[in-house]
Amino acid sequence: MQAQFITLDGIDGAGKSTNLNVIRNWFDKRRLPVLFTREPGGTPLGEALREILLNPATQAGLRTETLLMFAARQQHIENVILPALKSGVHVVSDRFTDATFAYQGGGRGVPFADIETLENWVQGSLRPDLTLLLDVPLEVSMSRIAQAREKDRFEQEEAAFFTRVRDAYLSRAAAAPERYALIDSNRDLALVRQSVEEALSRHFQKPA
Repeated sequence: MQAQFITLDGIDGAGKSTNLNVIRNWFDKRRLPVLFTREPGGTPLGEALREILLNPATQAGLRTETLLMFAARQQHIENVILPALKSGVHVVSDRFTDATFAYQGGGRGVPFADIETLENWVQGSLRPDLTLLLDVPLEVSMSRIAQAREKDRFEQEEAAFFTRVRDAYLSRAAAAPERYALIDSNRDLALVRQSVEEALSRHFQKPA
């Protein structure tokens, strides 16, 4: 199997940080070469844009925010993702374009068609081979966000925003079940870990 591009996504409070460690351990046990990265970020420019985008003091319009996301993504793809994949290294990204469709599209109301245009322009044919989508009920997400010591620009949004974000994620997963592994992360950590590991194993057992 050629190097795989895997993304981990979901609304804030879904447990991405915990499950990134699960994914890392899964690759380590199999001694598979893997690179972990994140969005927005992954490059010096991307990390600088991340600081701007997550800063509660930042005032950016819908188009500006979306374009900044894709500017960071362009650099990320060119400098990190594609070179790793071409060298035979699997890539796991904490968030990718699904997050833009969910947060800027579903949450902010940017037309999905506009995001698709940018997706095609920036990514070409690059799409994740597998997206692990962690899902929790809205009240769980909001409870976990409330426990954050300092909320970023997105975490400060109201419940209605996150309802739209979650709906957008679930709609995308329903439309392309062959790419998404929808995982209920509102369960005991051991059960969530098992689901993540099983999703990865199923994917890597598929015929090339």
